[in-house]
Amino acid sequence: MAKLFIVPTPVGNLEDMTPRAVKVLGECSQIYAEDTRTSSVLLRHFGITTPCASHHKFNEHATARPIIERIIAGENIALISDAGTPGISDPGFMLTRECREAGVEVETLPGPTAFVPALVNSGLPTDRFTFEGFLPPKKGRHSRIERIAASDCTSIIYESPLRLVKTLGELAAACGGNRPASVSREISKLHDTTVRGTLGELIGYFNENNPRGEIVIIIGPQLAEGPKVHKNKYKEE
Repeated sequence: MAKLFIVPTPVGNLEDMTPRAVKVLGECSQIYAEDTRTSSVLLRHFGITTPCASHHKFNEHATARPIIERIIAGENIALISDAGTPGISDPGFMLTRECREAGVEVETLPGPTAFVPALVNSGLPTDRFTFEGFLPPKKGRHSRIERIAASDCTSIIYESPLRLVKTLGELAAACGGNRPASVSREISKLHDTTVRGTLGELIGYFNENNPRGEIVIIIGPQLAEGPKVHKNKYKEE
């Protein structure tokens, strides 16, 4: 039986594309992409000529059923996003849910996602963590931040560079300025950088150094004995 393939694509460095991902995209009947203009660069780079159409948050309710019908009819279909793994803060969840309800097989290839290297780079606990994605801009934002502040496991947030300092300030107000944290940007790209310190130190750093690129914030868990104050002002790698 045909299936839906969820295919991760590089978050920056094209060398992170796996041979299996290239093979699947080259052999399937159709690729659905978050933005066909962005994906066309990747597909041309690897010589993939499979037809490509759009599947994104603005049309996924209209395109999900036709995609499933094509799979039921015997076509293998692949879904990609602009970068990383579809379904992780990118379109993909609704389509996989609809496939599940329709009895259609879904196969997700292992591959890049930005928060895993950011988490490991942070030096904060990795045994238990919560992925928050992008925080709500307004409704529910305060309660989410309060839950992060009270959490006994590491928390992961995606953020825009334009909102980074504001979000760090809100986190510091809820968690305390001494809570250990890190900020990673441009994972796997030329200017891949991780800055570690306390939330207070990170606010100071990014007030002096304009953040750019895609951002991942890692916040350490609440500790019973209280957060440890770092002796160094901050560490950048």
